[in-house]
Amino acid sequence: MNTHRDQFPLPEDLKVFLTVIRKNGFASAAQALGFSPAYISKRISVLEATLSTKLLHRTTRRIALTDDGERVRVWAEKLLGDFDEFVGDIAQARHQPTGSLHICSSFGFGRNHVAPAIGKLSQTYPRLDIRLDVFDRVVDIVGEGFDLEIRVGDDLPGQHLGRKLASNRRVLCASPDYLERRGEPRSLDDLKAHDCLVLKERNNAFGMWTLTKNGQEETVRVGGPLSSNSGEIVLEWALSGGGVLLRSMWDVRSMLDQGRLVQVLPEYWQSANVWAVYPTRLSQSAKLQVCVEFLEDCFRDLSVPWAANAASPVSS
Repeated sequence: MNTHRDQFPLPEDLKVFLTVIRKNGFASAAQALGFSPAYISKRISVLEATLSTKLLHRTTRRIALTDDGERVRVWAEKLLGDFDEFVGDIAQARHQPTGSLHICSSFGFGRNHVAPAIGKLSQTYPRLDIRLDVFDRVVDIVGEGFDLEIRVGDDLPGQHLGRKLASNRRVLCASPDYLERRGEPRSLDDLKAHDCLVLKERNNAFGMWTLTKNGQEETVRVGGPLSSNSGEIVLEWALSGGGVLLRSMWDVRSMLDQGRLVQVLPEYWQSANVWAVYPTRLSQSAKLQVCVEFLEDCFRDLSVPWAANAASPVSS
């Protein structure tokens, strides 16, 4: 056969060719495949043109393979068999992903929410080898070898892709004891005179709180005698009357319901959705896609209903 290197037969044409052989005729093959005999004849002609050879001797009663036709039959059966195995392997990987996944997240959210979800993921897909690291700093997921970052906040790196896993807002709150002792702030500017529990997290500006009211952002500089890089620590300080806290709703919702904390300036909030961030498209990695979709399902209950439309996925 004299075929051009840049021309390859289509799998569909090879399938038509094998069906013609198996059914011993164009009309029978057309009926089996649900096409017209003319279409079957055209596909065989295209295949012969692509391979630059004659594949079939045709008579009114039967068809017969040429020598090249016999070679093509052997290769077509092998190629289509390998193709079916390839598709089956991808489908199997989709349902039973294997390999390693290196995931990172922040201290508080990683420990309290990502870790339990990853534990469930491992039980569901035991062939995955998962490592979870937590940090209080900005992570270069490509440079540091991570497949996936779970992060809280909408300051997403522009060079990566992301999917929103849960809608969330940060809110201002304080303990009833603190508010009884110091009074409740009536404006954002009042926070300057209050003890604010400042959290130093990642690359956020220290002591600068930017919040949204009626679609407009306002920024206030806050301070107080207590600050930390641990969200759990500042939350404990708030519960013990240490000051005003800006914290994610997923972290304080139960305490607000119990009355252990009181939301102040409720008209102000800060968008802090939960995102999966990754350097490659999910369609290119079955294990990554399974992981992100699993976490999306796990975190669905974390979503704050009134924040559901705060941001949209960057890409999938």
